[in-house]
Amino acid sequence: MFGILERSSCGYIVVQRSMRLHDKVAVVTGAAVGLGRAVAMRFASEGAAVVAADINDRDGTAVVERIKEKGLEAVFVPTDISDEGSVVRLMSTAIDKYGHIDVLYNNAAVLVDRDKVVHELSLETWEYVLGVNLRGPFLCSKYAIPSMLKRGGGSIILTSSPTGIVGCAPKLTAYSASKGGVEGLKVVMAAAYAPKNIRVNSIVPGTMDTPMNRYVLDDPKTREELRRAVPLGRIGMPEDIEGIAVFLASDESAYCTGGTYMCDGGLTAV
Repeated sequence: MFGILERSSCGYIVVQRSMRLHDKVAVVTGAAVGLGRAVAMRFASEGAAVVAADINDRDGTAVVERIKEKGLEAVFVPTDISDEGSVVRLMSTAIDKYGHIDVLYNNAAVLVDRDKVVHELSLETWEYVLGVNLRGPFLCSKYAIPSMLKRGGGSIILTSSPTGIVGCAPKLTAYSASKGGVEGLKVVMAAAYAPKNIRVNSIVPGTMDTPMNRYVLDDPKTREELRRAVPLGRIGMPEDIEGIAVFLASDESAYCTGGTYMCDGGLTAV
């Protein structure tokens, strides 16, 4: 049991709770908003020192400030995960500040309305989406793994998508291909690093109410159509991801690697 500060009507009080990520250092990409923000804050509340990475300086800084207000540990590192030099700086900062890396939550991604069917898709859009969504997790994993090897193990979590598993988004060619690549990257890393006690798993969110999906969900008709397609009857929220992310980051999932963990309200079950 460990004490953390929580705000109450009488000011801050110390709350005793069990921290499932105590003494772990977790790098979270795309931490400024949406799923990454929710997971970064939950990781911190579970005892991790969080290294929050994002290209969005303002919101990334705000997330870290909120974490620190609760008496928890975090640092923000402005990062473009598609750029190798930027990723090297991210991981170097994490190691310089905290000594090692235990958890990498590869969450950052882009979804753009100019993504189209293959014959209408520009090479520029293809390379931009693949650069962030697939090269990014590759680079982050590449430069986090050496620390995990020295540490004797670790956990890498990738954010996948139903679009990378089934053809549910025929007009999102680049995005779907990038998420299919994420699934391939997951299984090859899981096989390669299992002997070194580095576990690699993916979470598959369904239709989530996040800024990335705003351009789709802002249309009431489209939002209702997407909601009705979900067996649980609602659009997902960022906090729906937190529990699975903590499980995969923690020692509770010590025998789990190469897995695909659905968090889609049953979307891919029907």
